[in-house]
Amino acid sequence: MSRVHDALRRAEQGGLPYRETAPPPPAEEPSRRAPELTPVNGTVPGVLPPVRLNIHPGMLSEVQMLPFKPAPESHLLDLNNSHDTPAEEFRTLRTRLNHLQTLQPLHTVVVTSPSPAEGKSFTAVNLALAQSHLAESSVLLADFDLRRPIIHNLFQIDRAPGLSDYLTGQCSFPQALRRLEGMNLYLLPAGSPVKNPLELLNMRQAKVLFEELPRSFNWAIFDTPLATLADGTILVVKIGSTTFDNVTRAMQSLCENNVLGIVANGARASELYSKYTYYYSRSE
Repeated sequence: MSRVHDALRRAEQGGLPYRETAPPPPAEEPSRRAPELTPVNGTVPGVLPPVRLNIHPGMLSEVQMLPFKPAPESHLLDLNNSHDTPAEEFRTLRTRLNHLQTLQPLHTVVVTSPSPAEGKSFTAVNLALAQSHLAESSVLLADFDLRRPIIHNLFQIDRAPGLSDYLTGQCSFPQALRRLEGMNLYLLPAGSPVKNPLELLNMRQAKVLFEELPRSFNWAIFDTPLATLADGTILVVKIGSTTFDNVTRAMQSLCENNVLGIVANGARASELYSKYTYYYSRSE
């Protein structure tokens, strides 16, 4: 109130009218907005650059070609000359997958199983052979089971260089591959042993690999116990060995919309239909 009286007194004496002085504006707070990132040499600090593997069909001409010499204990099927039931079943599986491919984007397929020794490698290898017998198909069979790789043994080829060597930058992608003579089948063995296979498979390069392979291969089939980023998954169960609980847990761990079907291994013709139907209907 004293300032009001002083102002009135000065006004009566003819002085200048009193004006309340506005307080100075508060100091501006530092901006909390993140600073804009400026690209340096094509990359942005603090941001991982995109991974491009640059896999293309022209690379396949550089791949080493080897004779087809399956190991005696490999149980690989002669799908060209055999009309036995197992060979016919894989031709049927091939036909169904090719039909699915006309309905949806489907080029990369993981073959896995709820437990070891249920036939996933047997299924992956013979399915790849069946697909490669179609003249228009370039097929890749990749061993992503880095703990217990087997594909190099089945085809009697060197384990390295292979997948692990490529992912760690020890070789180029064509150097990691092998092509079988007279066939459209390319093999990607597991490669040199590594101490941290799970960490290696979680690298961005491994995930991008799934995205770029369809540029060079009509089918890429992966033998692995892991669920991955493939377009579809085939679950292999062994009749008389795999329990319903194991199948249920496997289906829950996978993205169910990504499961293309179940292959029943080791079944006699008389029991195949009833037991396969049991697994399939219960899993639905």
